[in-house]
Amino acid sequence: MTPAKPRDRKPPGALWADGLGRVGIRSAQVLLILAVAVVSVYALMQIKLLVIPILIALILAAAIGPFVNLLRRRGLPGAAATGLAFVALLLLLAGVGTVIYFSVRSQWAELAQQASSGLDELEQFLLTGPIPIDREQLNQAREGIIQFATSSQVRSGAITGLSVVTEFLAGSALMVVILFFFLKDGAKIWNFFLRPFSGQREAKLRRVGSRTLEVLGGYVRGTAIVALVDAVAIGAALLILQVPLAFPLAIIIFMTAFIPLVGATVAGILAALVALVANGPVVALIVVAVVIAVNQLEGDLLQPIVMGKSLQLHALVILMALTAGTILAGIIGAVLSVPMAAVIWAVIQVWTAEDPNREDMNPDLPPPNSQPV
Repeated sequence: MTPAKPRDRKPPGALWADGLGRVGIRSAQVLLILAVAVVSVYALMQIKLLVIPILIALILAAAIGPFVNLLRRRGLPGAAATGLAFVALLLLLAGVGTVIYFSVRSQWAELAQQASSGLDELEQFLLTGPIPIDREQLNQAREGIIQFATSSQVRSGAITGLSVVTEFLAGSALMVVILFFFLKDGAKIWNFFLRPFSGQREAKLRRVGSRTLEVLGGYVRGTAIVALVDAVAIGAALLILQVPLAFPLAIIIFMTAFIPLVGATVAGILAALVALVANGPVVALIVVAVVIAVNQLEGDLLQPIVMGKSLQLHALVILMALTAGTILAGIIGAVLSVPMAAVIWAVIQVWTAEDPNREDMNPDLPPPNSQPV
């Protein structure tokens, strides 16, 4: 007589076959992916002195790569074209830094005197203005600022700032070396990483490399055009209004414009503060109006025309990338986060065969599901 079989016994794996089981599997997969991403980001942050120079060098190489290719097509050898473009970029950066230094140095005494007068006017306004503030409260606020400036917290911050400067110099030197080799042997380096792959996967990875350079180069060149328009427009307004340090402020506006959404606005606020201290509230309000008008021109006209193809990201995605980059790596993270997000989106499009620029990028690619020749 055979024993009776249990009624509710399910075959192995049946618990994962229903709806709840499938949700559990997907949840475990999502958690695993998130854990890998968090560990990867944490590991990269431990070696950010290497990662950040590599990313900056890659962006610069993508931006000036077409200039190197143009020199090569004109008959220059690869090493000579790379060296010429490399030296031109270094001279440009050094020239900008030199101009900022001497401009600030030549107008610093005048600005300090105007700032002192402006602070005296501000103090007089606080004493006689609609807000009831007496001199005793002002003296207490001044003493509190002096105590904070001489505290151990500020001194420890100065030591931290010195280490940051040291890291910046070391990272800059490393970035220069990496940039030179990217310009000189970028194709060879990418081919070395593609050696383990073949077939359709190799074709996709080659498209990933091409799209990465295309997106980064287009982003940098488009941002440079927008930043130049911002700097020229706001700088011209500062010159007409006779605001001190107009030229250095214009250069700062140009550089901060590489931080999308907020960079040029923050620099415009800095220019308005300088105008408030040196020229009074009326000129400061005019500067604010100019900054707002230029930002509207940038957002409604320049950005869609100049960067419509290279930066196909929603404003919310840009804001989230800026926030994450700033939290992880400060100002450098804010500058690098948006182009990196654009690259990630372009890679996803290539890998899922939804890249809108696929045929324009390389019309000789084989059709999907076929082996390349």
